[in-house]
Amino acid sequence: MATLAPLPAIPPTHGDITRDIVATLERPNRGYVLLLFGAIGLFLVGAITFLILVKDGLGHAGYNPPIFWSVYITTFVFWIGIGHAGTLISAILFLFRSPWRTAVYRSTEAMTVFAVMTAGLFPIIHIGREWVFYWLLPYPNERFLWPNFKSPLLWDVFAISTYLTVSTLFLCYGLMPDIAAVRDKMSGWRKLIYRWTSVGWQGTDNQWRHYSRAYLYLAALATPLVLSVHSVVSWDFASALVPAWHGTIFAPYFVAGAIYSGLGMVMTLIIPLRKVLKLEHIITAYHFDNLSKLTLLTGSILFYSYSMEYFIAWYSGNPFEQTTFWLRPFGPYWWAGWTMITCNAFISQLLWFKKIRVNITALFVISIFINLGMWFERFVIIVSSLSNDFIPWAWDGMNPTWADWGILAGSFGWFGMWFLLFAKNFPIVAIQELKEMIPMPRKRGGHH
Repeated sequence: MATLAPLPAIPPTHGDITRDIVATLERPNRGYVLLLFGAIGLFLVGAITFLILVKDGLGHAGYNPPIFWSVYITTFVFWIGIGHAGTLISAILFLFRSPWRTAVYRSTEAMTVFAVMTAGLFPIIHIGREWVFYWLLPYPNERFLWPNFKSPLLWDVFAISTYLTVSTLFLCYGLMPDIAAVRDKMSGWRKLIYRWTSVGWQGTDNQWRHYSRAYLYLAALATPLVLSVHSVVSWDFASALVPAWHGTIFAPYFVAGAIYSGLGMVMTLIIPLRKVLKLEHIITAYHFDNLSKLTLLTGSILFYSYSMEYFIAWYSGNPFEQTTFWLRPFGPYWWAGWTMITCNAFISQLLWFKKIRVNITALFVISIFINLGMWFERFVIIVSSLSNDFIPWAWDGMNPTWADWGILAGSFGWFGMWFLLFAKNFPIVAIQELKEMIPMPRKRGGHH
């Protein structure tokens, strides 16, 4: 298996960094084109499936009473969770001045924006009548559909729309100095586009002072969103009287899981991306080692949360609660339950070993397992609980159909397509912050 090279002994110059990042925006190589075509192919699968659902209705989806929340809402929660690691790395680690974030945070910010965009599609798909999607919005109207402000579902609308707005602002604002650096190296029509998108950035003292202050405020504003958004998503479940949902542990459990899944997706994205964009000397073992330690921490919290859920079910003495948790590993959805436990609780424990933390092949495989495990975690929480609620005569199961898998595949294609297009048209590594990592030039023996 391929082991990552250690940090270079001699750091690059400012000119080297600009040259290498601008080079990622040049003509795409074969690896990038294959990844992009793969993403577009998956997106087309999802788009065709969606058109069939619009034409024929949701009968093709695996909806079966009492399980109407199944694959689509599972995937909605999955994509919302993916965005959390991006905000954690870009905002919280910025406030703590963590140096290892510089090479990876731009890609995580982009991941956050596109993941929340993807998640926003699923409530619309789930309602089945997409042409009246605006009924989901909380506004008073002539049909007296006044919003219920006590409902966590309404909190979702505000929490997620705020999260998308702040994350998009954070990404666009941080891009300004780097787009200006690219603008100065380009020519022709691309120079015109970068000149427009750099909004007149010249790098003056005054601009840098305002930029640094505003970036700090945005980071402080984004930080509580890491905790609040997925807490609200968890309360959608916890406020319902459904076995295995009605628990006070849900908010911290969901937040830790969201960050864990986001870290898995970060590694899934940047490992092939650093290869096709030739950024191996910038995103190094140092960054993967720290990403792995954060993954190990959140994976261990998740391990503890799973254990506490089973303990609470046993200690409660509630037969419905105990039955639901017994059926997770030994019921009809045992395959989903064991996939969740194995991928999330056990596989991340391999990251205690440094040899694995700096082995790129092992990290890529682990990241795929994390993505798989976290999707199945949401599937298990939703489907297994709804299939065994407090009314035994209504117990029933569901099996995902081709329409469910088609929409799921399409969501990965939609997300991957936008991420790859972004990576090829904007600096995927922060040029200015990377330059700040270079030591000050020496009087003798310096490289500047």
